[in-house]
Amino acid sequence: MPQDPEADSYEHLGFLLLLGLLTVGVVFVVWPFATPLLWAALAAIMFQPLFQWFLVRLANGPNKAAIATLLFITFVVLLPGFFIGSMIVEQAAGVVRAFQQGDLDVASWGDQILGALPAVIREQMDAYGLADLQDVQARAQELLTESAGLIAQQAIAIGGGVFSFVLSFLMGLYVAYFLLRDGKKIGEAIQCGLPLDNSIAAKLAERFLLIVRATIKGSVVVGLVQGGLGAITFWIVGIEAALLLGLLMAIFSLLPAVGTGIVWLPMSIYLLASGYIWEGVFVIVSGVAVIGMADNVLRPILVGRDTGIPDWIILVTTLGGIATMGLSGVVLGPLLAGLFLAGWGIAQEYLLHHNSPPVES
Repeated sequence: MPQDPEADSYEHLGFLLLLGLLTVGVVFVVWPFATPLLWAALAAIMFQPLFQWFLVRLANGPNKAAIATLLFITFVVLLPGFFIGSMIVEQAAGVVRAFQQGDLDVASWGDQILGALPAVIREQMDAYGLADLQDVQARAQELLTESAGLIAQQAIAIGGGVFSFVLSFLMGLYVAYFLLRDGKKIGEAIQCGLPLDNSIAAKLAERFLLIVRATIKGSVVVGLVQGGLGAITFWIVGIEAALLLGLLMAIFSLLPAVGTGIVWLPMSIYLLASGYIWEGVFVIVSGVAVIGMADNVLRPILVGRDTGIPDWIILVTTLGGIATMGLSGVVLGPLLAGLFLAGWGIAQEYLLHHNSPPVES
């Protein structure tokens, strides 16, 4: 009996609708754990070479290799990160308390810096009303007072959500285990399931992996290295909040052009204006010759080839990602931008190929 084409189309549409509803339902159910699942997937992609290294050297197949990779991630990456993070939080709280108690006086710092400037520059600043920093001091005090209340609220929230954090942490490790072990099969299944031509799906998967690795290596790893070098620099010159300043440098390293100079340059000026000459000179030399050069040296080695993402897009998507997704946005923002550009690039290649006139023999 011949099939009715109209009935077949309705059945096809109904199946697609059911599949879409089931997909939305699954996303809704797992959404509370979206962040650990995201980082588990990124960790599985980044540490896949280490997994392959263990796979060659350990007997009994991929299970031991996945466990060994997870142990490395936990004890070499996560636990030291938690320890350093707790120290940074402690230093940040100390800075807030110092502002509240008046131990840190922004206006006096400004007066010291202004006093070290040439008279011509001071006169020009006076003419434009830029030499009075009392208003800056008042605003900084107000901002940090509000920040102290926010920090207290967040501390209570974190303390009350310890179980949720531990659950998310363990779930992330559990999912990372299976993604490390079966990641290749899962990737092939996803690629085959995409409603795209096989060649387009293969190109998109290849560029996706390239962009993920380049984004994390070029942004996160390089930023952490620069932040670590900055923390060591500030520790050598005796600044107490060295880890906090190093974290700020790691974050600002994501910004093209200015980068870590937003942190180390004002600190060097303050040290010089306060009479700490060799300390200020040391920070400048380290900022230019060590911290600044680390980006130029490490990025070509770690990233390899260019991902094709302009600096201004990285800046906008990084800040936008932080504003919308928090810490995960540091990676997700540029990653989505890279996939967006890669997708449109593949679409352009596909359209040019299919719209080009046939070659006459």
